[in-house]
Amino acid sequence: MSELMKQPRIEKVVVNIGVGEAGERLNKAQKVLSMVTKQKPVITTAKVTNRDLGVRHGMPIGCKVTMRGERAQEFLRKALTIRENRVAIYSFDKEGNLSFGIPDYTDFEGMKYDPEIGIFGMDVNVVFMRPGYRVAKRRIMARKIPKEHRMTRDEAIGFMKEQFKVEVVE
Repeated sequence: MSELMKQPRIEKVVVNIGVGEAGERLNKAQKVLSMVTKQKPVITTAKVTNRDLGVRHGMPIGCKVTMRGERAQEFLRKALTIRENRVAIYSFDKEGNLSFGIPDYTDFEGMKYDPEIGIFGMDVNVVFMRPGYRVAKRRIMARKIPKEHRMTRDEAIGFMKEQFKVEVVE
């Protein structure tokens, strides 16, 4: 396999705010996401019913924005700056994906606290892939990705250290 096909890259960055209920708080969360990412958020719905939490299947409970390409890398740089370019090692899963939280949207550069909105934190999820992963997703002749071509935790950590100068904390 060529060295070019082994190069990891960022497939997408998904920013998520879970509110747990529809209504005014969800509208405020959408406003926050659109201010921070400069994209229109999509409403996420509950997949299961949980009576203890008062959540029904199909009920809107949050919102998310998916970014790809240059915009995703730019947002990731801003988000990592808030975290002082430090990420815990448990933030990486075994497939090499990265997830971390941002406690308050006002930490982003240029964002000011709005008493009408309040405080909203968000989750940032980064998906890493190599060229050739389309084989698993295509409609015709879809195949599994071979084990030696899949991303691992160590490769994702190495990529983040090299590209984004991230310090991985034990």
